[in-house]
Amino acid sequence: MEPEEATVAGLVSLGLSRYEARVYHALVRRESFTAAQVAREAGVPRQRIYDVLDALARRGLATAHGGRVATFSAIAPELALARLMARRRESLEQLERVSAGLSTVLLPLWTDGRSHTDPLDYIEVLRDPGAIAERFADIQTQATGELLTFCRPPFIAPTANTAGMKAARRITRAGGTVRAVYTRQVLDDPELREGILRFGAAGEEGRCADALPLKLVVADASLVLCDMPDPVAGATSTTALFIEHPALAACLRLAFHTVWDLATPIA
Repeated sequence: MEPEEATVAGLVSLGLSRYEARVYHALVRRESFTAAQVAREAGVPRQRIYDVLDALARRGLATAHGGRVATFSAIAPELALARLMARRRESLEQLERVSAGLSTVLLPLWTDGRSHTDPLDYIEVLRDPGAIAERFADIQTQATGELLTFCRPPFIAPTANTAGMKAARRITRAGGTVRAVYTRQVLDDPELREGILRFGAAGEEGRCADALPLKLVVADASLVLCDMPDPVAGATSTTALFIEHPALAACLRLAFHTVWDLATPIA
């Protein structure tokens, strides 16, 4: 950066506009200038020069001299810089007062906000089949003591349901409960029936019912995954809800056992 550009940049950093900095820098190089002369020297448009000179005079950085042709001169640099620094300090002190006031207002709000959560942050809405399958695997993996399931087609998870098979073995070996109610039509599919028998061998208790109201998974009386079929589109479109809410899970657990008690064991 050239020395003149560096000086102008320094004056700008102290609060002057670029035109003001260039005009002041021009004024210090001579005892006085006419407006037209300083405009040429500083490279400032003639139509702007009087506004710029007036601004410098208001800041106490330049003075105007009367006469047949008015002239302008800069005040001593040490005084000019001291005035600029004083204005910057005053501005900074004002900003500090504003900042302190904002802190007084915002800090209690921020602190209070830490104790509030979104009233529905325990609900996750899933529409993508892949995301629903992943969440189904997750809830089975997270289950530790009890896993209750309503199973009806169409099935989104892979037929093998490796996560569910592992969960059935792990939970039942630890003394927990794994129960599933299937719709009767599932038993008519040889492949699906074979999968149900494999789950039975892994420790799952299975029963069947003529119909189920929805697909449902309740894990450990706290986690729920259920589908909400579109009443217009029917089975072709569904939304799944993953809900972490013990009260709702307890209610759905009671609903599960009501259906379970009426269902018939799988032969």
